[in-house]
Amino acid sequence: MKNVVTISPKYQIVIPQEIRERLKLKPGQQMTFMEYNGMLTITPVLDMTQARGFLKGQDIQVDRDKQ
Repeated sequence: MKNVVTISPKYQIVIPQEIRERLKLKPGQQMTFMEYNGMLTITPVLDMTQARGFLKGQDIQVDRDKQ
């Protein structure tokens, strides 16, 4: 499997190089971890100028519970 990582005994992971380069991640950059329905999402923390257009072309629709 491509981009499979292993959690170290200290609960650390290494972000694969291909992903780091594509997302232009830098050492020391902060990340947000969110859990949703058993899935883990890791999102870079961006300032407002970096965030502009960050999700362009992404499917960000979330199914909501009917009320």
